[in-house]
Amino acid sequence: MPETTGMDMSMMQPCVEACSAASMAATMCADADSGEGMGRCASLCMSTADMAMTMMRMMLRPAGYDMTAMTAMMTACMAMGEACAAECGRHAEMSEHCRICASACTAMVDACRTAMSMMPSA
Repeated sequence: MPETTGMDMSMMQPCVEACSAASMAATMCADADSGEGMGRCASLCMSTADMAMTMMRMMLRPAGYDMTAMTAMMTACMAMGEACAAECGRHAEMSEHCRICASACTAMVDACRTAMSMMPSA
């Protein structure tokens, strides 16, 4: 990856991977939830999948970073991940897909927090 506005792209890689994993886990969970009558959980999962995928795609365009936008997006991604992890966490004992999704979302939030701490100020 090319060097960018002071960002070390190798340090962003764990966040990119965590966003990808959360997007896949949330999509899987939403699909399973729809058959179980868990509309709120399914909706949160799909929104999280969309947010995580968009965040990942933004990080993969390092030449176009705008730090104000990146910071806002990262903050929104963490908020969505926290909401989804909390909702799926409510069902984790009875639903394996919710347990996997909650875990992936928590890992994404942690990875985003770490990545944000390494980003130059907006």
